[in-house]
Amino acid sequence: MEKLQPARLELVAYDTPYSATYDDVYHSALGGPAQARHVFLAGNELPQRWQGRHRFVILETGFGLGLSFLAAWQAWRADPQRCQRLHFISFEKHPFALADLVGAQTAWPEFAELAAELQRHWPALTPGMHRLYLNGGQVILTLLFGDATTQIRAVDASVDAFFLDGFSPVKNPELWSPHFCKALSRLAAPGATLATWTVAGHVRQALTAAEFTVEKRPGFAGKRQMLAGHLRSRRPDRFPEPTERRAIVIGAGIAGSTTAHRLAAAGWQVTVLEQAAGPGQGASSNLAGMLRPLPSADDNRLSRLTRAGFLATRALLAGLPEARWSPCGVLHLAREAVHEAQQRRAVEQLGWPEELLQFVERDAASRLLGQSVANGGWWFPNGGWVQPPSVCQAALAAFPERITVHFNAAVDRLEKAKTGWRAVAADGNVLAEAPVVVMASGAAAPRFEQFAWLPQRSARGQVTHLPAGLTPPLEVVLFQIGYAMPVVDGMQLIGASLSYDDDDAAEHPVDHRDNLARLRLTLPGFGDGIDPAGLSGRVGFRPMSPDRLPIVGPVPEPVAAGSNSRLHDLARQPGLWCVQGFGARGIVWSALMADLLLSQLENEPLPLERDLVDALDPGRFLLKAARTAAPEFTDHS
Repeated sequence: MEKLQPARLELVAYDTPYSATYDDVYHSALGGPAQARHVFLAGNELPQRWQGRHRFVILETGFGLGLSFLAAWQAWRADPQRCQRLHFISFEKHPFALADLVGAQTAWPEFAELAAELQRHWPALTPGMHRLYLNGGQVILTLLFGDATTQIRAVDASVDAFFLDGFSPVKNPELWSPHFCKALSRLAAPGATLATWTVAGHVRQALTAAEFTVEKRPGFAGKRQMLAGHLRSRRPDRFPEPTERRAIVIGAGIAGSTTAHRLAAAGWQVTVLEQAAGPGQGASSNLAGMLRPLPSADDNRLSRLTRAGFLATRALLAGLPEARWSPCGVLHLAREAVHEAQQRRAVEQLGWPEELLQFVERDAASRLLGQSVANGGWWFPNGGWVQPPSVCQAALAAFPERITVHFNAAVDRLEKAKTGWRAVAADGNVLAEAPVVVMASGAAAPRFEQFAWLPQRSARGQVTHLPAGLTPPLEVVLFQIGYAMPVVDGMQLIGASLSYDDDDAAEHPVDHRDNLARLRLTLPGFGDGIDPAGLSGRVGFRPMSPDRLPIVGPVPEPVAAGSNSRLHDLARQPGLWCVQGFGARGIVWSALMADLLLSQLENEPLPLERDLVDALDPGRFLLKAARTAAPEFTDHS
């Protein structure tokens, strides 16, 4: 992805916001809010069309200063017959920095309350999708920072209304081209409408060719005409809503707990079944875990996913005051000079905001740690540590009227039922029954018949707890070869070992010794005088996928796929879903994967680009196996 170039706020006559890049204004000088209501709301027959619906989806082609979004949100709030969930998707190639956004939105005092909430959630200016949950989670704003002409291919949604609000077709022709209009048509739901302020002939032609019927209507203020339209096609709805919102979630670790939380927030009734006596007792049981993204100079899939996951987890934690965490910062030191150069180059090429990522030289890194180190490295000022069991507890307690949790409830098997699925105990007792089951049991998942095909390995990890005062204190999270946390509850956590084919839950003294040795490579003398034989810690078993990415989505039938098959060709097991394969990154993945699963279950706009969703699909392993097994083709022509 290209670096983002933020917009600069400039004002022209009547304090109208202006873009020097496009030599055009962001809205009419004669009243921006009134223009938004006349053109985009009335032009799409809103609020009438969203009334009585469970969800309604709007897509806008230029977010700008958020004026049309604020007008739509305000109209939705004022409507007693409004839809339950309003999705608003908007592209912006040149987003505003928060300070400029705040300054510009003061011109609209009628939106002050809504603008303040939007500003509190305004994301870091990084490329890709950013999902903001507003108005108690009922208004979902999905911002795509980047070029709409390429980013539109990444969107997976069923759009009910289009706000075509790019700059003038003369100044910004790509957003009004026949190709772009056809891309909009691909996303249109049955009965979709559109509205825009321009009536340019080539725009009308492009929209007509893209299956829209358009007509001229009276324009706003001094503009004589505007354009409105609707989809001609009678295509079936590809994104039907679920008929019943009840689910079983197996596992109350961080994957299952955050999934249950997100489902309940959207109105689902959720039963959580956990074999342990409390939440977060398995791989999510550590005293603390690290929260930060993992950048790469080419912004590869792991980089994009961990960035999105980091931001989603931060947003979740902000809404769970009982969860314990600290944004103390994370320092990821380079291992040696070559690695240091790679880290520095990644920071330069990505161009992320400094509040998300910086490169610090050796002296600055030493000051952050309070002790000398040999190399500089990445500094994540808003990273930190998180206590996973507290997140699990807070997430499960957030919606007591919609989440029922059964501890000491070991599920032996899953059985198909007339109305969906049954979770059955070893004695034959039915623990729960629902149309949807979400497998989030971590390393235990492959023992279930429906998940025996899952290529997930159990990785044993052991962390070490050092009583406070035995080592110099750390104020930030440190990572290099090993990692160390600041003191939490009188203990400093360091780690961690990693081994496969080892199911021993007992602590190994040799792993405590190795955890100390790794830290000493970064901080010479760290823990000198400490006898590893006298230390304690915790052992967990992480569910690792072959490609180190989560496994999230509808579960495929465990049958062989053809070598020419695609993900959407695979047969799926109705009502069976999974949130698996988090490995050692459960804290980073949890909130984002819960968002993705809910969006898939609801057939709502997805919170990730389509290529990333495909990269997480459980069916990817069946396709890979089929393509690996396919005979080599030789062209004899």
